[in-house]
Amino acid sequence: MTENRLRLPAEWEPQSAILIAWPHADTDWAERLGEVEDTYIALVAAITRFQPVIICVADDDVEAYADARLRSNRIDMERVRFVSVPYDDTWLRDSGPITLVGNNGFRLLDFRFTGWGGKFEASDDDQLVERLHAAGELGDATRESIDFALEGGAIDTDGEGSLLTTWQCLSLRHPGASREELSAKLAAWLQQSRVLWLDHGYLEGDDTDAHIDTLARFAPNNAIVFQACDDEADSHYAELKAMAGEIAALRTLDGKPYTLFPLPWAQPILDGERRLAASYANFLILNGAVLMPAYGDAADEKAAAVLAEAFPGREIVQVPCKPLIWQNGSLHCITMQLPAGLIQ
Repeated sequence: MTENRLRLPAEWEPQSAILIAWPHADTDWAERLGEVEDTYIALVAAITRFQPVIICVADDDVEAYADARLRSNRIDMERVRFVSVPYDDTWLRDSGPITLVGNNGFRLLDFRFTGWGGKFEASDDDQLVERLHAAGELGDATRESIDFALEGGAIDTDGEGSLLTTWQCLSLRHPGASREELSAKLAAWLQQSRVLWLDHGYLEGDDTDAHIDTLARFAPNNAIVFQACDDEADSHYAELKAMAGEIAALRTLDGKPYTLFPLPWAQPILDGERRLAASYANFLILNGAVLMPAYGDAADEKAAAVLAEAFPGREIVQVPCKPLIWQNGSLHCITMQLPAGLIQ
C-alpha cells in the first residue's frame, strides 16, 4: 500500500467548502443576535458566490430559522448544507478541524479546545470535530485526537512547510514548555519543516492571547500580509512596529526576504469604554476570492487595495464585521475552510 504522505495546505489552495456555525440565543451572541445574524447572512451570501458552505445548527428550530433568513435574502441554497451538532459558540476557526491532505486521503487533526485557556465553557466545542466525523459529515477522512491545546487561529501556513505563530499564545497554553519543544511538536503534528515565532504583536480586545490570524498571514509567492499601525499616539504603535520588524527579518526557506504587505490601521472602535479588536488581517481566502472584514472605516478601501495586490487574480469582497468584534473576533475566526476533495 502506498504511504499516505500528508501536508497542511495553505488557505489559498483549492477548497471544497467553508464550515461555520449559526449563532443562536444560547450562544454568547444573545445580547446582539440580530446584528450578528446580519453579518452571517452577508458572509453566507459572499461564500456561496464562490463555493459551498456547511452550517452547523444546534437543533431543528435553529435550522428552520436560519434557512428562512437565508432564503429571504435570496441566498443560493443549492450551495448551503445544514448539519445538526451541539456547540457552545461559533468560533469554528478554533474548534473546527485542521485538515491534512494526503495522496491517499485526509486526516482531521482534533486538538483540544479549552476555551482559549479556560476563559469560557467549551465542552461541546471540544467535541465538535469528533461528533461531525462520527456523523459522516466530514467525508471519509481519518480523525486523529491530539491531547494538546491548539486553536486554528493560532497558526498559519504557506503550504510549503513553514508555520507562523506567536509565542505569547502558545506559551500561555503550555507554560513551562520550551520553544524548541513546542516547535518540534507542532512541526511533527502539522507536517511542517519549521516554525516561525513572533514575540511581538497584540490587539486590545482580543481574548485569544495574540492569535496569529489577527496579526500576520502568509500570502502566495513568498509574501506576508500583516496588520500595521501608523498612528504614533495609538497604544498599539510600539508593539506592532516591533512585530513589523520581526516579520521583515524573516526569511523564506531559500533564504530570501518575504514580500511584505502592511495593512492600514482602522480608527479605534469602542463598546462603551472597551476597545474592540478591528484587524484587517482576519480575512478569509476562498476559491477565487478573499473575504475581507469591513468596519465602516475609511481604511476599509485601503485594506481592500492591499489585499488585491497580495492576492492577484482574486476578487476582494468586503463583509461587514463590526458586530463580530463585539465578541472579540472577526471574519476568519468564525470560519474554517475544508480542502478540495474532503466534501463531495
